[in-house]
Parts: sequence; structure tokens; C-alpha cells
Amino acid sequence: MAKSPTVYDVASAAGVSTATVSFTFRNPDRVKESTREIVLAAAKRLGYVPNASARSLARGRTGALGLFAYDFMWNAPDRRVAPGQSLPGSHLLQGEPYDDFRLFPVYLDEVQRGFELQCWRRGFELILGGRQDETGENIINEMAGRVDGLAVFPRRLASDTLSHVSRRIPVVEFASAGTTDDYCHITADNAGGMAMIADHLISVHNMTDFIFVSSVTNADSEERRLSFNEELQRRGIAARPPLSHSLATITQDLAGLSGAGSLPQAFVCASDLVALEVVDALATLGVSVPAHVAVTGFDGVVAGAVSQPSITTIRQPMSDIGRLAADMLIARSSGETTGSESIVLRVRMIVRGSCGCA
Repeated sequence: MAKSPTVYDVASAAGVSTATVSFTFRNPDRVKESTREIVLAAAKRLGYVPNASARSLARGRTGALGLFAYDFMWNAPDRRVAPGQSLPGSHLLQGEPYDDFRLFPVYLDEVQRGFELQCWRRGFELILGGRQDETGENIINEMAGRVDGLAVFPRRLASDTLSHVSRRIPVVEFASAGTTDDYCHITADNAGGMAMIADHLISVHNMTDFIFVSSVTNADSEERRLSFNEELQRRGIAARPPLSHSLATITQDLAGLSGAGSLPQAFVCASDLVALEVVDALATLGVSVPAHVAVTGFDGVVAGAVSQPSITTIRQPMSDIGRLAADMLIARSSGETTGSESIVLRVRMIVRGSCGCA
């Protein structure tokens, strides 16, 4: 087998230094365009492909960042439209898979996009991985050996697992810090956002009866629930028991409330995706939003803006969260910064039709 061409072969053929060849592939903006073209032409002619492993060994770093994500639908049951069921905003036929266009992009997608773009701008590779089952710990440990830093979505792994990994490489979690966490955190201002929702529903719409709805329990959804309840308590309003549902049971849960005549004035949802599910489920019961009940969300994903009705929500800076995480990991992996840090980013309220506003 012929010997693979090396960076030295390309440098010789192009008449440049090996550093220029490396910059051409790793940081092309630092190389003059005419020189880049010469180097790339020589590499193509020789059949040269950069060796990431060799490059990493030479400098003691991998040049890659990891993102431990998850597909929130990967282990969900195959959702199909039941006979006689109507899905608002959907054109699916009975028995077809429920592939609702409104479900994408979600919070995860926007954060991941920001992280990916910043890796590209800073000259770092991106390695993706993640699961929601018992294999997650094995995957993250394997990833940790291949990257200079690792970002993780909220509470997908135990804090002691992340603490263990953070002793080897920098770790950033997209969630509020726990009491014993010793790694970095980035999140949106959940408390401030829920205070805005409460103030709008109470002050503008004169509402006093709410149910908080979530589909998963993680640090962010729990902080939002507690913050909303605290705001109600501050105003002398009693909080109803929260509703925690799965995608399969939301219609049944709401049917029970509707049948008993105990629907609240507003369902305050932990996320926009939960809000969309609530709106759909209420529609199947003949309950109109916002004519009969208001619904609010949190995140500010695109789906909430195009739904009918559009969702009143709290917009968090998802792409900025991803970009900032990449910068934090790069700074720590290079030794520019050390230690853990928790950052809370500002949010803003977007008032739309689901609360009764035009």
C-alpha cells in the first residue's frame, strides 16, 4: 500500500511552510486567499487528508468539543392519528405517523445550532452523542476522552457523573446550578420569565386561577413551576396542583378537568411544546383557546409563532446559550480561564393570541 501523503509533502509541493498548510485547514481566515488556493490544489493533487489524531497528539489537545444531546422523540411510541381524531393544524390521514411539522426546530435544535456555529467560528470540530437511557453514562465517558470540553443538556445525567467528567475536561450544563455541582452552568432567567407571565395574566387579563403543566421534570421546568407559584403566593393567590403529563395522556387528563367543570382560566406550560400539546388536546375536547381558556409557553420556538392560535411565551436566547457554552469550554480547555461559573441570560416576553391578546 502506498504511503499516505503528509503535511510535509503538501508544504513542499505548494512551496509554503507546514504551519501554513495547517492554518489552511484549521484556520483558513488566517491564510491569504491566493496561498490557500495553492495549498488546497497541492493537497488535492497529492490526495492529502489532515490527520486529526496526529494533530491532537502533537499539541496535547483534540481540537474538538462535545455536545451530549438527546432526541426527545427517540423512544416515544409511534404516534398515529386515531380513527375520528382531529389534530388542529395537521393534514395527517387516519393511521399515518404523527410527524407534526411544528415540533421542529425545538429548544435543543436552536441551542445546538448556536454551539455548532461557534465551534466552526473558533476552529473546533464538533462531536455529538447522547441517549436518555442507561447507556448515557458509558457514552459520555467515551466522549470525554475524545474532546477538549463537553456541553450537556439539562439533567440528562446524574450530577456526580458530570462532576467525575469535569475532573478531566471542562463541562457546561444548560441548566441552573445544583447545590453540589462543581462545573459550569448556563441557563435563561426562569424566575424572571415566570414573573412576567404571572404579571401579564393577572394584571392584564384579571385571572386568578391557573394550572402549571409540564411533561418532564428537570431543573428548568421545576424552577419555572416554583417561580410561578412564588409569584402567585406573593400576590395572595393559591396555586392549584400542577399537571405532569405524558404525550399519551394529556387529552385524558384535560378531559377529566373539562368533564368536572374545573378547567382553570389559564394553563401555564413549562415549554412551548407542552403548550402546543395542551392547545391540541383542548381542541379535541371542543375547548377553544383563548375563548374558553388561555395557554402560555416558555422558550420562544418557531412553532409557537406559526401555530393557531400563536403562543404567548417567554423567549430565551437559545442560540446565544449555545455560543456562550462553546466559548466557556474553549477558554477553560486552553487555560485562559479556570473554575466553575454559572450564567443566567435575560429573557423577554412575547405576547400573542393564546392568552387572549390580539
